[in-house]
Amino acid sequence: MPWLAGYPREKVNWGPTVDREKCIGCGMCMNCGKKVFQWVDGKPSVASFYDCQVGCNTCANLCPSGAISFPSLEELRELYKREGI
Repeated sequence: MPWLAGYPREKVNWGPTVDREKCIGCGMCMNCGKKVFQWVDGKPSVASFYDCQVGCNTCANLCPSGAISFPSLEELRELYKREGI
């Protein structure tokens, strides 16, 4: 998201959450180019939350069981308004 250029990544609450109950362990999310996930007990777990590209939710779109979720885009809009980005 170009309007976040230069804004400290650790101040942007954007990254995946994995519902391990829903996860079927297919590994589709492990194809993330940012290496956000790692295997833990046969299922993916978020290892690098802040390496996730802000606005990307490809892993959630690819997840066949709907086990991956993200904050709403509304949260990003609120950050934009609050911080004057």
